[in-house]
Amino acid sequence: MTVSSVDLQRYLGNWYEVARLPNRFQNHCAGEVTANYRQLETGDIQVINRCRDQQGGMDEAKGIGRIVDSRSNAKLEVSFVSLFGWNLFWGDYWILGLGNDYDYAVVGMPSRKYLWVLSRQPKITTDKWQLVERIVQASGYDPAKLLKTKQ
Repeated sequence: MTVSSVDLQRYLGNWYEVARLPNRFQNHCAGEVTANYRQLETGDIQVINRCRDQQGGMDEAKGIGRIVDSRSNAKLEVSFVSLFGWNLFWGDYWILGLGNDYDYAVVGMPSRKYLWVLSRQPKITTDKWQLVERIVQASGYDPAKLLKTKQ
């Protein structure tokens, strides 16, 4: 279940990853994980994910996002694979929880294979973390499996 409504203009910008479910495509990330979202003239969203890798360098992945539920703006798809200008392998990006001030977000997918906890600040308060854990659990994920990100 996603949030009922997302003001896309408020959601855009820089986010810090606070925690995630472990996944194979971020295994090399040692910390300092960020995401930046910017709306393009086409209405799509440019996605730039960065992390500090195990060797101390910065890794960057660029992708594109598109809204698939324009009533709520809470369901998107993201692709990081492009071939001759065509984006392939779209993955669900559902906003499951969102702070009233857009200060944190919980992002997942219907399969419950992936989950990210994002914050506008590198760290999240204990009170907000408790809210996040409730959102994570209510969305069918196990909060104990979350890997906290070193920022």
